[in-house]
Amino acid sequence: MFRYRLLLTLLSPVLALWLALRLLRGREGLTDLYERLGGGGSVAPAGGPVLWLHGASNGELTSARTLIETLIARDHALRLVITANNPTGRDMVRGWGLPRVAACLAPLDFRACLRRFLARTTPRALLLLEGDLWPNRMVMAAARGLPVILVSARISTRSAAQWRHMPGAMQAMLGAVTLLSPQDAASAERFRALGLPDASLGPQLSLKSTVALPAPDAAALADLAALLPRADTVLAASTHAGEEAQVIAAFRTAQAERPRLKLILAIRHPARSDEVAALLRDAGLGFSTRSRGEAPGPGTPVYLADTLGEMPLWYTLAGQCFVGGSLVDKGGHTPFEPAQFGCAILHGPHVGNFTESYASLDAMDGAIAVADADGLARALAALDAPRRGRMAENATAALGLDATGLDPLLSRLADVTGLVSLRPDAAAATTQPDIPPT
Repeated sequence: MFRYRLLLTLLSPVLALWLALRLLRGREGLTDLYERLGGGGSVAPAGGPVLWLHGASNGELTSARTLIETLIARDHALRLVITANNPTGRDMVRGWGLPRVAACLAPLDFRACLRRFLARTTPRALLLLEGDLWPNRMVMAAARGLPVILVSARISTRSAAQWRHMPGAMQAMLGAVTLLSPQDAASAERFRALGLPDASLGPQLSLKSTVALPAPDAAALADLAALLPRADTVLAASTHAGEEAQVIAAFRTAQAERPRLKLILAIRHPARSDEVAALLRDAGLGFSTRSRGEAPGPGTPVYLADTLGEMPLWYTLAGQCFVGGSLVDKGGHTPFEPAQFGCAILHGPHVGNFTESYASLDAMDGAIAVADADGLARALAALDAPRRGRMAENATAALGLDATGLDPLLSRLADVTGLVSLRPDAAAATTQPDIPPT
């Protein structure tokens, strides 16, 4: 820990400059700075126990929404303070409008900021989602007697190797952990190899398997369904730089076998819209752009989906989905969302973020793995209706899309926090609170 704290001290002028620049450029305001310095986290009304739950950003927090709703449904006095590393994650949680939930920016991992935040919120426990590990945060929480719980914890081979260069910090963090629920068996073994005691290892759980995205906007779906027939529409979901060109090439080739095929190109970062539009023009493909309010005509083969928050709409319209971040080395995005909507799933070789999930999908014919644009083209050309239906059913089985998977974790949470109302048997005797529908 000494090396980590010394490094933080040395980097503090750089961090102060970064914060000042964000203020000057209008990316954050004084309220955001106040929260980063530990001044956020108030929950009203007061009275019940508080849990501090932290997720890095939108993806982690979205995957935890079912968990969050289940926690506040099972204990009607429980309050949650949810922190994120950026304003978009914080604002997304605020937009959910959940009762007894407050969201703010996470305090910086300096002891003064953490002491202030902990004093303001007085949490019963700290829950950390996936792989966002902060040594001071974990060690100080444990020093105050708070259970430190890692939920759906994931650590890659690369991250594990990096933490081995700071063994003191890693030993201190893992020594602070009360319960670690790994996302997959490989992560469990890596944490154990780094020093996690066997007694702290909890039930395996991928929070993404519990996510249920909301239904798409009915009016938007009605407008587009006739223009984008599900059987002949392929979605390229959350694509990255270097990937769109391969998807476009594969789509053009597959069109020779399936002339009615259409493409929804949902790029990961909308700011790249002009860049991707140029690729489409170079390929000679007609397209409409969502952010401009354009709708694809009967003869328009591509819809450039360059907006945020509309993935349920694209999944509903597409009978087959290529999952982005997998033809380039980004680790692959979630297969759980397209599986929820009954899409036939295709993916590239880079799926390190969900290794076990994709292995199960491929083994059970719930997905098709392709190596490159040529492989993607062949797979798309051969996907007929019976195969798509079988793949969708197999994907549901392979991924275990069932929210009851939370029960083993919640039982252990009840043990370590003393919140017995979180137990599944206790929940059966309670009534549903006023949680807005998703």
